Amino acid sequence: MGSVTVHTGYLWIVLGMGLVTYLPRWFPLFFLARRNLPRWLIEWLDLIPAAILSALLVPELITVGTPRHLVLWHPELWVALPTFVFALKTKSLGGTVVVGMALFWAVQKVM
Repeated sequence: MGSVTVHTGYLWIVLGMGLVTYLPRWFPLFFLARRNLPRWLIEWLDLIPAAILSALLVPELITVGTPRHLVLWHPELWVALPTFVFALKTKSLGGTVVVGMALFWAVQKVM
């Protein structure tokens, strides 16, 4: 086995990526941790994860191709809808994953 050398450029890239990932999380915690935020701001901040998840999932569920075009008979959409209802009713992450996987498997077998 030969020796493994790590170029300092790679080390700087990894350190830079860590810093870029860490700083945006640290700044809000550092500056807002000891402050009393208005209720409306807290409620608004609570919506950010759902908005990001929706922005990532919805285009993938209802559009296909290049350029993207709307397809409402996309199997992933018809699997996501009952899975979403299950998640809302049960609030079970594990159960939601199992239901989504089972429904996706069933749809793939039928199609």
